[in-house]
Amino acid sequence: MEIEVRHARIVEMINATGSLSKAAMKIGIPQPSLSAQLRRIEKAVGGSLFVRSRSGVTPTPLGERVIPMLAALAEQADAVIAEAAVDTSSTLRFGTAEWTPPTLRGALRSMLPNIDMRTETILPADAVDTVQRGALGAAMVSSMGSIVPIELSDRDLAKATIVRDPVWLALPVRHPLADHSVLSAAQLEGLWWIGYARQHWFSPVERHLLDGLGQRDRSVSHYAGGYHEAMSWVRHVGAAALTPLTGATSDVRVVPLADTHYTELTLVWHKDAMSSGTARQLVEVIRRYYYQYAWSFPGYRSWLGALTDVPSEVPDPSRLVTADSSPGF
Repeated sequence: MEIEVRHARIVEMINATGSLSKAAMKIGIPQPSLSAQLRRIEKAVGGSLFVRSRSGVTPTPLGERVIPMLAALAEQADAVIAEAAVDTSSTLRFGTAEWTPPTLRGALRSMLPNIDMRTETILPADAVDTVQRGALGAAMVSSMGSIVPIELSDRDLAKATIVRDPVWLALPVRHPLADHSVLSAAQLEGLWWIGYARQHWFSPVERHLLDGLGQRDRSVSHYAGGYHEAMSWVRHVGAAALTPLTGATSDVRVVPLADTHYTELTLVWHKDAMSSGTARQLVEVIRRYYYQYAWSFPGYRSWLGALTDVPSEVPDPSRLVTADSSPGF
C-alpha cells in the first residue's frame, strides 16, 4: 500500500485527539474501520506509530519522526487545494489610490489575460481596510517607507513592496531650476509652494522633509487634495511641489533633491482573492509598469546615471520604454 493524503490526515487526527475513538468521531467513520486503516498505514511505514493504552494513544519513537512529516503532507495538500480554489474566481477587484490610469489597467489585462480585472480608485487611507474587509482583492498602498511602514495585523493579508520611490521636486518646465541635475536645500529658498491638504497621506511626508530642509516658514500658495491637482498648480502658477514619481505628470519637470526621503509603493492583497502564483505575476506586472513610467522622466534617467550604487530594484534600462511612449502612472 502507498501512503496517500487521506492516510496522512488520519494519522494527524489520531495524534491531535490522542484517541482512536475521538479521531473516528471527528473523521466520521466507525472506530473499527479507523483501527484497520491505521494498521495498514503502520504496515506501509514499517512499524507502529502509536502506543495504545486505556488512556489513549501516544507516538512511538518511529511516530515521533514520521507523524510531523505526514502532518506536513496534509498541510501541503490543503495548500494545493486552497491555491486552486482562489483562482476559480475569474474577477479580481483591484484598487489604486487617488487615480487609476487606463494604461495601468491595459498592462494588467495584457499580462494577466485569464483574469477579469475590475479596477477602482480609492482613498489612500482606506486601502488596507478595504482589502481586509474583502471589498477589494488587492490594492496599491503608498507609505513613508521606513518611517511609517505598512503593517498588516490580519494573517489573511499579504504584501509585497513594488518600489522605493524617492521624493522629487516638481517644477514648471521652464523654471530656472528645472534643468539642474540635483538641488540642495539652499536652492529651495524663495520658492512658492503647492502643499498637500492635511487629510492627504503625503502631507506629513512633505512637512517632515521640508522642515528638515529648513523650509518650515515656506510660502504656500495652495493646499491641493491630490497629486494631479498639485501638478496642475505647478504647471499653471509657476510654483513648486514635492511628489513621488507616481504622482508626477509628464507636463512638469522633476528634479532630485540632495537630501530626500523614500516613499514605498506596496501591493496588499487578500490571500483568498488570488493564488500566490497570481500575486507574483501581479507584482511583476506593476513593477514593470512603474519602471516604464519612471524611465519616461529625463530627470529620473539623469539621476540613475549619477548613482554610484544603483538600487537592486532598478531594471536593465534597455527593457524600458522611452519618454515619447510614457504610459502615465
